[in-house]
Amino acid sequence: MCSQISAIAGTALLIGASQVLANEPKGEGPPDYSGISWMYYTLIGIVLAYGVYDSFLKKD
Repeated sequence: MCSQISAIAGTALLIGASQVLANEPKGEGPPDYSGISWMYYTLIGIVLAYGVYDSFLKKD
């Protein structure tokens, strides 16, 4: 199960990396950090989901 979660997390990060690279600055103004923010939130969500699974749903 852990290898499946690792594969899912890796896939999510690779998909997110393509979106981060697509957010190039357009003209003047502050840089666009929406792509990297999405990656961080996804990673945090995966970690929290695994914590819930490990604490409450895992059968030993």
